[in-house]
Amino acid sequence: MEITKSAMISVVGRPNVGKSTLTNRLVGTKVAIVSAKPQTTRTRITGVLNKDGCQYVFLDTPGLHKPRSRLGDYMVKVITDTVSEVDAAALVVEPIANIGPAEESLIGQIKSAGMPSVLVINKIDTIPKEALLAVIACYAQAHDFHAVVPVSARTGEGMDELLSELEKFALEGPQLFPEDMVSDQPERQLIAEIIREKSLILLQREVPHGVAVGIERMEEREDGFVSIHATIYCEKNSHKGIIIGKHGDMLKKIGQMARQDIERLLDARVFLDLWIKVKEDWRNNQFQMRNFGYEGE
Repeated sequence: MEITKSAMISVVGRPNVGKSTLTNRLVGTKVAIVSAKPQTTRTRITGVLNKDGCQYVFLDTPGLHKPRSRLGDYMVKVITDTVSEVDAAALVVEPIANIGPAEESLIGQIKSAGMPSVLVINKIDTIPKEALLAVIACYAQAHDFHAVVPVSARTGEGMDELLSELEKFALEGPQLFPEDMVSDQPERQLIAEIIREKSLILLQREVPHGVAVGIERMEEREDGFVSIHATIYCEKNSHKGIIIGKHGDMLKKIGQMARQDIERLLDARVFLDLWIKVKEDWRNNQFQMRNFGYEGE
């Protein structure tokens, strides 16, 4: 495919509106982890789609929230920086006829940056179609969006219409990423995020938000298996016991679920060895944040 133009799109919204699910759906493969818990995405993740001569570069960002740690400050900064660096912003919202503080803040940033924007109303499979009119009218009063596109990231409804609108912001020129590249995340980072995703899905209460994952060693063995040794870091000794679980059952579940996705990612059989370590209050430690790939200022 000859790429003649590209569009860099920032995908923004408050936590849990489906930004990562939307990015994965548009790219056609999993580049961002997904869970029902807020603040799953911690840094900017790039997903790349080549279609009909256009390269779309989607920047999936953390959900806008009130930060309570250095990590939270970093996540909010990622959103602000990303909004100002792209060709257009896709503001993802739920189909509710009310604009919350996070949406107001993001609309304010879009206005301040003079950024072209599309309103993406997600989760339309959860409401009657006639209820959309009130949502559209509510947001029309807040900002003059270039387009409003109702979608369901879960089912795929509205994806073609959304790409058609986003293509209008594409600029003529060479492609930004190689044609076979779907994300700028290193392989080790993708694997670490898959392990963290399974921890988010399986763990309860406050434990998941204090979890980070580091890949200590990764090598291909003579028997064809890829051997991966990873460490799950948590902030408290009490959390360590919860992650391990009774007789090691929770850690085993995390490993089993993660291994399935990693094998699909690598297209190879995987041996996954997981360890647990405590790094107290790492979310407020700039050095530790950098070690885990969260590059704060």
